[in-house]
Amino acid sequence: MKKFETEIAIIGAGSAGLSAAIQAASAGAKVLVIDENKRPGGQLFKQIHKFFGSQEHKAGIRGYHIGEELLRQVEESGAEVMLDSLAYGLFPNLQMGLIHQGKAAVVEAKKYIIAAGAKENYLAFPGSTLPGVMGAGAAQTMININRVLPGKKIVMVGSGNVGLIVSYQLMQAGAEVVSLVEAADKIGGYAVHAGKIRRAGVPILTSTTIKRILGETEVTGVELVDLDSSFAEIPGSERIIDCDTVCLAVGLNPMTELAWMAGCQFEYLAPFGGHVPLHDENMETTVPGVYVAGDVTGVEEASTAMEEGNLAGIAAAEALGYLTPADAAEKKQAVYHRLAVLRSGPFGEGRRQLKQKQLAAMETYKKKMGGAAVQ
Repeated sequence: MKKFETEIAIIGAGSAGLSAAIQAASAGAKVLVIDENKRPGGQLFKQIHKFFGSQEHKAGIRGYHIGEELLRQVEESGAEVMLDSLAYGLFPNLQMGLIHQGKAAVVEAKKYIIAAGAKENYLAFPGSTLPGVMGAGAAQTMININRVLPGKKIVMVGSGNVGLIVSYQLMQAGAEVVSLVEAADKIGGYAVHAGKIRRAGVPILTSTTIKRILGETEVTGVELVDLDSSFAEIPGSERIIDCDTVCLAVGLNPMTELAWMAGCQFEYLAPFGGHVPLHDENMETTVPGVYVAGDVTGVEEASTAMEEGNLAGIAAAEALGYLTPADAAEKKQAVYHRLAVLRSGPFGEGRRQLKQKQLAAMETYKKKMGGAAVQ
């Protein structure tokens, strides 16, 4: 069995993993980035819209351009990126099982950074297994990466930023979004995104859900139903609209399998997507030498994932002696400041409170275990 040895192994070549690689490799550490896909960059290369925020958070730059810049910096840093490689296990002895280009292999590293991201949630209702029902992220991959239109008449379920942005991008690709359906009584995403699709003529139906999908071998329509304040169906409100595709944008779930296998301690935080690993301010988990970054720590935004990746890369490099405590502290403070900005305001304050709860749970665990992060 082939063995790969490195100082820092990073699982996931998305925004968090690439950012961690840049920081650690630029400091002098030997870094190996592992990703199961054929190309690096993660979700960034599906994001053709411009980012919000400040200049330091890449405001006004399209996601795929940010991805291209990260890849350029990774190449310059000297980090190695290994694609077509599936990490299937991180074991208590901190060896990692790998399927590399179809063959079994093992990775041995001094530090691990899990930046595996998140996967889409789905809804189950009559007809939900028909061809033509897919996650919004899958539809986004089809149009922005593979240049394939998933359907001509689309119903989007979910009014968070993903549902709003992908709806607009589907229209840009030539599809008709006949309706956006939201079970809650208000839109979940940014008003600027909702305004764009409303101006394009797409009705956003709040307090509404899909009762069933019509069709025998493919989607031919959906039956919608209104919901009351308790999310119960209102009898007599059913109506049918024609469509050939249903996209589900109903949240993400952190891909925490490797952290579970390594023995990390978790806490359940529903707004972060479910069970998330405890970590300290260095992004280190309850298992010494195992760090986390990005959506695997709790689903947020790409800008936040990049900053958490920066933090994990700095901390891992410092732990290996490639950065002095003073230099590392200066770099970390800059990241903490940028994260504080991202987690402020009406949309960020809730995420800031959740992250504080996550960090506090880690401190409680460390005190319980005698003041040190142990497995």
